[in-house]
Amino acid sequence: MSRLLWQPSPERVRGSNMYRFMEKVNQAHGTRFQGYDDLYRWSVDHIPDFWARVWDFTGIRSSAPYTEVVDDPLKMPGAKWFSGARLNFAENLLRHRDDHTALVFCSEGERHRLLTYAQLYAGVAKTAAALKALGIAPGDRVAGFMPNMPEAVIAMLAAASLGAVWSSCSPDFGAKSVLDRFGQSSPKVLFAADGYFFKGKAIDSLPRIREVCGALSGLEKVVIVPYTRPDPEIGTLEKAVLFSDFQDPDARTIDFVQLPFDHPLYIMYSSGTTGPPKSFVQGAGGVLIQQLKEQVLHTGLTRDDTIFYFTTCGWMMWNWLTSALATGATVALYDGSPFHPGPGVLWRYAEKEGFTVFGTSAGYLAALRDSGFCPGDSHNLSPLKTLLSTGSPLSPDGFDFVYGKIKADLQLASISGGTDINSCFVLGNPMGPVYAGEIQCRGLGVRVAAYDEQGRAVVNRSGELVCEAAIPSMPLYFWNDPDGEKYRQAYFGRFPGVWTHGDFIQINDNGGVVIFGRSDATLNPGGVRIGTAEIYRQVETLDEVEDALVVGQNWKNDVRVILFVKPAPGHELTDALKEKIRAVIRANASPRHVPAKIVAAPDIPYTLNMKKVELAVKKILDGKDPGNRDALKNPESLDFFMGLEDLIEHR
Repeated sequence: MSRLLWQPSPERVRGSNMYRFMEKVNQAHGTRFQGYDDLYRWSVDHIPDFWARVWDFTGIRSSAPYTEVVDDPLKMPGAKWFSGARLNFAENLLRHRDDHTALVFCSEGERHRLLTYAQLYAGVAKTAAALKALGIAPGDRVAGFMPNMPEAVIAMLAAASLGAVWSSCSPDFGAKSVLDRFGQSSPKVLFAADGYFFKGKAIDSLPRIREVCGALSGLEKVVIVPYTRPDPEIGTLEKAVLFSDFQDPDARTIDFVQLPFDHPLYIMYSSGTTGPPKSFVQGAGGVLIQQLKEQVLHTGLTRDDTIFYFTTCGWMMWNWLTSALATGATVALYDGSPFHPGPGVLWRYAEKEGFTVFGTSAGYLAALRDSGFCPGDSHNLSPLKTLLSTGSPLSPDGFDFVYGKIKADLQLASISGGTDINSCFVLGNPMGPVYAGEIQCRGLGVRVAAYDEQGRAVVNRSGELVCEAAIPSMPLYFWNDPDGEKYRQAYFGRFPGVWTHGDFIQINDNGGVVIFGRSDATLNPGGVRIGTAEIYRQVETLDEVEDALVVGQNWKNDVRVILFVKPAPGHELTDALKEKIRAVIRANASPRHVPAKIVAAPDIPYTLNMKKVELAVKKILDGKDPGNRDALKNPESLDFFMGLEDLIEHR
């Protein structure tokens, strides 16, 4: 049985948005639900009724009502949602236009800006008017190559107000990685900052912007936001204009273009580690209602909250975070390293602004723990009520760190979903308990199951994460996939008519979920399926290990498990440490989890969105091409693995 770490008080449960929503359902449908399990079962058994209730509860604004919630929730892909409705995504996020703080912005240099909802609306109005004057119309593409700053939010909302399709990359992406993405969608306008800050240095983006713009066909305007310097030199950058000169100073109002529920809003991109990034086209209404469900019900956001997520514009959590504007909450943005000038930088920000919701990655929490920094000892975090973690599975040790060193009385919501759906499959439940190493629940209205290899749903056993019914934020289609074949093969090839996500999970009989890692990186020694996260959870408990990567190598008609270890500073991978690692894994996982080989590595490869790259290393060890190195944050790290002749040649 998992260890109970936190239980909401009865007062907190009754005061939650989730509880109020459950009462609304009871009143409207004559039900008598008392807790989350009953509500969840109803939500996936009565999908049209559930999403209609979400529409009303979150106050979605539309100029024309919907005539049908969904034509067939079992039709995947291709379910048609909220037919007849006409709305605008940006209008829903800008429904508040008062002096309440909308955006807070901080960077490493402690630069600090506040924008009220009135000021945000005014900035979007000026930018939208300029885009309209340029001829931007529904369906045109507008892109951002920006730090996580207010101008990125303004540009996205301005594009969405006109029905244009937005996509963005983080400024630390190399020119080829940017072109791998924007080169597919051919934006007409590119918003970019002159640079960004990282570890105390100002990084110049203009040379990469020049390279990107020179290769993008159909680009009509490049809008440069001065950030690292007050007056960047853009004279040699063709079609470039400064942001302040681009905006229409006389614009006061926004004419929000009213569009169908499934009008394209975003083009999101996969990591691209196995080839060119897949381009997911997502609808405005689907993203809106799905993300509002998660923020209002599962996260509990209200106008009194200040929500922060440590993210860049190249990660879906940026898109998720910006949707919180629709709740009227204050959204906190940050640009820079989370460890410069020290590990307390984000927690000073949290204390100063009174964060009530703090979002980050499991990797950040592990690094914070390893640094020895204890936020709860040095900062007043009394307003903090929820901590969100995603990006990779959070180990039980990570749960213990949050409750022991950050704050004992908060909801730790480990969440997991995907860029492809721009939302979550499994996430937090403000009415329920938190157990070590376990995600609290499956998302309302999301029919998640774990399938064994025969396609049978299993409980208390590991299996493939599948979704048995459509949700509104599933991609409309892939860009440049006219017959939909790439889309179908990506998600519906293994179990026809059922979304197969690619994660290896276990759904417990208490409704909680454990994620073991990507199923395509699942280890199969002796035919037994093992999730990589099961091994990481044990290795992460050792102070002598800074990072690790585990892969399964094809070996003598079987698979052997190889663990690569990056020792912590001051430590070496000695025989004694290897034996300690084996003993910890054997005792706390099982003998079959013990690696056949443990090898010291100077660095662990990560994607640009900071996810471990197991498949590329596995390919190398199996004698294959590792794939697209430009999708990695540290591509040079692969050189070490390619030099392991003994492992590669003697398979």
